[in-house]
Amino acid sequence: MGNRSKGLNEMLVNLFNQVMSVESQAVITEEYKDISNNDMHILEAVGIDKPRNMSEIAKRLSVTVGTLTTNMNGLEKKGYVIRTRSEDDRRVVLITLTERGRKAFFHHRDFHKQMIRAVVGGLDEDEKRVLYKCLIKLDDYFNPQDI
Repeated sequence: MGNRSKGLNEMLVNLFNQVMSVESQAVITEEYKDISNNDMHILEAVGIDKPRNMSEIAKRLSVTVGTLTTNMNGLEKKGYVIRTRSEDDRRVVLITLTERGRKAFFHHRDFHKQMIRAVVGGLDEDEKRVLYKCLIKLDDYFNPQDI
């Protein structure tokens, strides 16, 4: 691995760790101390648009339904989500955010909006395009599409 590649690797690892640390400190405030940063990402995957089934949520998070179930049990117990049966298919359980869950969702989303503004704030349009192109390449690498 050349010096530039080694430096890029270290930078990516450091950025990931820093984002996770800063996000955790910013998002898990006194009001949300009963849940984890991972729980916030689950609430984000549930979303506010429509009720989602466990398979949809697990796919959005790239986890198994079994793994998600454990976390979802805790979130339901703490009042962030509710489970209901689908009217179309009673076997399907739908997850919806409660008012408390919606409040946490927006709190988390606001952090991300602030982070994006801070990152691109001093960039001109050409720099934003290059950054976006680089991030697309990173995303493609970490989320390969099976075609």
